[in-house]
Amino acid sequence: MRKEFDEQLERLNTEMIKMGSYCEYAIGSAMKALFENDTEAVKEVEEYEREINQKEREIESMCLKLLLKQQPVAHDLRTVSSALRMIADLERVGDQSEDIAEITKFVDVSKLKGKTHIKEMSDEAINMLTKSVDSFVKKDVELAKYVILRDDVVDNLFNEIKEELITCIAENKDGGEAYLDLFMVAKYLERIGDHATNIAEWVIFSVTGKHIEEGNLK
Repeated sequence: MRKEFDEQLERLNTEMIKMGSYCEYAIGSAMKALFENDTEAVKEVEEYEREINQKEREIESMCLKLLLKQQPVAHDLRTVSSALRMIADLERVGDQSEDIAEITKFVDVSKLKGKTHIKEMSDEAINMLTKSVDSFVKKDVELAKYVILRDDVVDNLFNEIKEELITCIAENKDGGEAYLDLFMVAKYLERIGDHATNIAEWVIFSVTGKHIEEGNLK
């Protein structure tokens, strides 16, 4: 029974990695759509979002079967229940990537100032997401803590973008709507960083059995 359970946990890890990868691709394609005005990239995001939703359903079913049939011990129970929480965050990342792609249908950022830190912010959000899923698979608490600390970087970039866009709107009121669209892109990226942080926090709980308190990563 234990061997079968371990094999299913390994499969769970594999599926989590796949779902995380789809999320990374979705963000990357959304950024390509934004910066290159690429309509094919928009379609890619929509396809990845469907894959993410499908993977969420598959993993949810897998976790429920593990809980109902295998009667896991405390540590395994935390792993499976944490995975259920994580896939909800990953699914939201897919939604927010699609939201960014939708914005690209109405705004051409090549003509806008104030996008200096958007690419940097998206790279950081993808990095956080990748490492949060890696920390779950590796049961690596220190890597999860690293992800949580990097959320400050994303938040700081968001604040810089916000200040920059306020200045742009003041200088070019005719372009105000487009700049607000760009602000929403930054807001979605900030939320993606928050979801990666949530995942990392669930990793720490799954390994230690303790919920980490904000500001205390010891």
